[in-house]
Amino acid sequence: MGRAGAAVACVATSEAGASGTAKTIVTAGANAKAYGCDVSDSAAVDALFVKVGEELGAPLILVNNAGVAVDALVMRMKDEDWDRVLNVNLKGAFMCIRAASRAMMKSRYGRIVNVSSVVGLHGAPGQANYAASKAGLIGLTKSVAKELGSRGITCNAIAPGYIATDMTTALPAEFREYVVKQAPAGRLGTPEDVAPAVCFLCSEEAAYITGQVLTIDGGLLL
Repeated sequence: MGRAGAAVACVATSEAGASGTAKTIVTAGANAKAYGCDVSDSAAVDALFVKVGEELGAPLILVNNAGVAVDALVMRMKDEDWDRVLNVNLKGAFMCIRAASRAMMKSRYGRIVNVSSVVGLHGAPGQANYAASKAGLIGLTKSVAKELGSRGITCNAIAPGYIATDMTTALPAEFREYVVKQAPAGRLGTPEDVAPAVCFLCSEEAAYITGQVLTIDGGLLL
């Protein structure tokens, strides 16, 4: 996004957590700033968007990429583990869209990309909370696309497969090997496989694409 000319607000649970990404973008010659925010906190989200607007300009592109996973079988899943995953993954995305849409509506322009998952499309044992949150993101995407489309605002989702990140590194090695064997691409995905799709959906070339779910999984769901 930085290479494409966007001023990037990098957000993590703490400003320190986002600073590494922001520094990488700045080193590459683009504009970026780190922010800390608990996206499950409504007041914190509203304050974040006010601050971003003051420091970087109106937020007209939003990528909802915050996500956590707390896995357990349904019969053993704790209420707090269900609530945490839904609050961050789904409610957090809703609150960020609500906050960003104010500037987008005023500008009659906006791009929203929600990061769902193949788990939201076909489920996974031990991940009822995660699957529900990611499936909910798809419903949210389609509703927002219909609601805001007349104002020049698009809203799409991507559904990555198993991408080589800290979250998938925590999975058992046997499961990662199984995924690699099942995917026609023969490997896990990388963040570099996902980023261009996000950039495209945020671009002018994607102005007539909205309410869609783009699966990026190396053919895993075929």
